[in-house]
This record gives sequence, structure tokens and C-alpha cells, in this order.
Amino acid sequence: MKKTTALTALITSYVLLFTACSKSDTATDGGTGGTRTFSCAGITPKFATDVQPILTTVCSINSNCHAGGSSNSGGPFTSYAEVNAKKSNIRAAILAGTMPQSGSISQAQINAFICWIDSGAPNN
Repeated sequence: MKKTTALTALITSYVLLFTACSKSDTATDGGTGGTRTFSCAGITPKFATDVQPILTTVCSINSNCHAGGSSNSGGPFTSYAEVNAKKSNIRAAILAGTMPQSGSISQAQINAFICWIDSGAPNN
């Protein structure tokens, strides 16, 4: 009887452990209502050709939110070094739906930005 109970407890523990540690491509914002999903299937985004244009059109130059000299939360996002230093915060804000404030970011842009960060944010 004790062996059966111990074995059941062990199996249950393993199932819970592996379920809790699995990776999901869906992120939530902690219950405040915003959720964005992403998919890295078949893409290998690069900073210069994929991420930098998003920064220019959505985050900094055209929106003037994170342009050079910006005092907005997060500061400027005009260079690789600035973005790399804040990549975790940027990732969380994009997936929570709080950034960009205009909300105008396409699914392809979300995929490129998040997958670039998740691949180690290479300076390429």
C-alpha cells in the first residue's frame, strides 16, 4: 500500500513539474487584460534588417516616443546598445500589449522583435 501511494505521488510530482516548466508561445500581462502571441516558426530575425526598422517606424523616429534624448520610461531606443540593455522590459511590454502605446504593431513585427530577443538579441 505504501509503495503504491509513494509511486502515485512521485508520478504526480513529475507530471506537475514538466507541465509547469514547458515553454509556451503565448504571453499574458499578469491579468490586466492584454495578451499578445508570437511564433518563431521559420524566421531568424536580424537586428539591422528586421528589428531596427521596427524601432524607427514604431518606437522612436516616427512616433518620437523613444527617439534620441527621450526621457520617456525606458529612454531612447535608437541603437543596438540601448535596445539590448532594455530587451527584457521591451519584450514584456510588447507581449502585454502596453507598447507601443499607439497599438500599431503588426503580428509580423511582434514575431520579429520577440524572436530576435529570444534568440539572444544578436547584433547582426
